[in-house]
Amino acid sequence: MSVKVEKTDKKNEVKLEFTIDAKQFDESIVNVFNKNAKYFNIPGFRKGKAPFSIVERHYGDEIFYEDAFNEVANKAYEEALDSEKLEIVSKPKIDVVQMEKGKDLIFTAIVNTKPEVELGKYKGIDLEKVAQKVTDKDIEEELNNMAERNSRMVNVEKRAAKEGDTVLIDYIGTIDGKAFEGGRAENYDLTLGSKTFIPGFEEQVVGMKINDVKDIKTKFPDDYFSKDVAGKEANFNVTVHEIKEKELPKIDDEFAKDVSEFDTLNELKEDIKSKKEKSNEEKTKRQLESDAIDAVVDSSKIDIPAGMIDLELDNMQDDMNRNLSYQGFSFEKYLQMVGKTVAQFRTESRDQAIKSIKRRLVLEAIAKDEKIEVSEKEIDSKLEELSKAYGRKVEDLKAIKEVIDGVKTDLEDEKVINILIDNAKIKEVSEKKESKKNADKEEKKDTKKSNKQ
Repeated sequence: MSVKVEKTDKKNEVKLEFTIDAKQFDESIVNVFNKNAKYFNIPGFRKGKAPFSIVERHYGDEIFYEDAFNEVANKAYEEALDSEKLEIVSKPKIDVVQMEKGKDLIFTAIVNTKPEVELGKYKGIDLEKVAQKVTDKDIEEELNNMAERNSRMVNVEKRAAKEGDTVLIDYIGTIDGKAFEGGRAENYDLTLGSKTFIPGFEEQVVGMKINDVKDIKTKFPDDYFSKDVAGKEANFNVTVHEIKEKELPKIDDEFAKDVSEFDTLNELKEDIKSKKEKSNEEKTKRQLESDAIDAVVDSSKIDIPAGMIDLELDNMQDDMNRNLSYQGFSFEKYLQMVGKTVAQFRTESRDQAIKSIKRRLVLEAIAKDEKIEVSEKEIDSKLEELSKAYGRKVEDLKAIKEVIDGVKTDLEDEKVINILIDNAKIKEVSEKKESKKNADKEEKKDTKKSNKQ
């Protein structure tokens, strides 16, 4: 195999031209045949027993080209990246120049290389630290949340349903007098005010009593995920069987004993305050670190190639698909529910993709500039933490290259962020000033959007 590397007229883009020896390509064709011989059914031969020459004559040798190409091209591509020490940040655009049995395989791959970062100022940056105090209102809200979690539902007999109640209903939906898919249910629990039904439905259930039957007229939103009913007027015949309301416990010493290890309400309040203070400290720390990275990104110059953005969007899409699968959803189903296409998702995610890339490149550039190194001892310590967190043996984690690379990157990032924070000029501000600053930012964003339109 030989490979020729040359820069294109585009920044951070190279073209690799590969030449694979004819003998190697022909051997790959035979390998592909051997792997798939059992699937060929040729008259006069038992299935899978026809020799290569007969199968080739019957189907044509082109039938093996694609798999043979993938077999040799993928290996050649990986070897070239390693030997040429290329840091590739995009999927390759492949063009086959010559592919024929008995001849050299020639193909090209155009790829984006990692862009250079012209680092801005990263020491002595100005940061604002928001002083978040725990107020009595915060503690009261948490107590109310605890009461909500420990509430119980009790039957209501004598009054009509109101917002906040949970009603047990049957409903039959029709459009132009005809039933439609998903428009019927029996013994369905609906919390009024939850906005889980289409607009106008829950509001009309309010005021109904047990055993009431009522026709509710409403309209499906134009952007409803099911195109069969989107924008159409519907009638729902609704029957109410039960009405339940939420009964909250009284917040006192007995409540504290029931929901915690404390004997008094005051002790519980002190514990809530302590935990919220720790949570606020962690939140402030994370925000400060994020602001520090953004400050350096804003002062740095990075020309991100389009292929790198596309690859980041692919990764974001894969991550979302994987996370949704844990909940029993697919990415396609999610898009259908929110009424978006893949193209719309990628367009809306583009700014986030660019931000993620810039942050990653800036952190790498600072690590290189500061000559940051991560020791084996530090990696082992981090692997011990992961081992305990995920119930995996350290030896198993060490055997996974992606895990080791990820741990090393995380440790490098931590050291870089510490450098940013340790050398920053940090000014403490109140939450009110921070709220005003954020409001001003949003106003500027809206103004920019309006100007673009």
